[in-house]
Amino acid sequence: MAYRRNKVEDEEVSYWLSYSDMMAALLLTFVLIISFTMLQARSQYEQKEQELAGQQQIVAEQQALVARQQEVMEAQQEQLDQIIGIRGEVVESLKEEFENTNLKITVDSQTGSITFDSGVLFDYNQYMLKASGEAFLKEFLPRYFHVLLSQEYKDYIGEVIIEGHTDTQGSYITNLELSQKRALAVAAFCLADESNVLPTMDIHELRDIVTANGRSYSNPIYNEDGTVNMEASRRVEVKFRLKDEDMIDEMLSILNENS
Repeated sequence: MAYRRNKVEDEEVSYWLSYSDMMAALLLTFVLIISFTMLQARSQYEQKEQELAGQQQIVAEQQALVARQQEVMEAQQEQLDQIIGIRGEVVESLKEEFENTNLKITVDSQTGSITFDSGVLFDYNQYMLKASGEAFLKEFLPRYFHVLLSQEYKDYIGEVIIEGHTDTQGSYITNLELSQKRALAVAAFCLADESNVLPTMDIHELRDIVTANGRSYSNPIYNEDGTVNMEASRRVEVKFRLKDEDMIDEMLSILNENS
């Protein structure tokens, strides 16, 4: 009986030992699973942190780029405002210069362009200056260039354009030649070596910026009913351009697109 009791006791001990080993193995497996899960979670967390840091860096770079672009735009706007202000001042100065004269001219309030009837300067279909035309230019040109070459404005003036225009009668090429010769006649009258219309110093300065262009009948003047005003179309225009005006036009275009 004692032997049988010992055997049962041994079997019970063996059972509990096996059970204990099994529980230890299960506990170890559970610990390993938790450890793996934590490591995986930590790895994912670190990866997300890196991604977030990368996104924050991209955002910071984009913000810095936007700030730089904003600074450039503000600088361009400031420069644009300054140049537009200069143009307005030149226009107003030209208006004041010719306000109390007998010269029948009009200063365009927007561009500063001055237009006068070519009949004052030339006979019909001719390009040689008339005596009355020479008298007109002797009074007009010194006053005009007195404003543009003043210390206040001359550093801003990039070009002075003398343009000849015709009516729409005849061929384009014939009118192109006539309009070019008329523009050239006006330029030569004040810039030729023998000219005494302007001071020699002014002549040398103007030779660097004055151009003479013939436009044929490419830009006629129209009546209210849409027909071409032949008399008004036969004209000479004198206009100025500020330095970097092409850049200004581009800036205006960009600003208008972004507004």
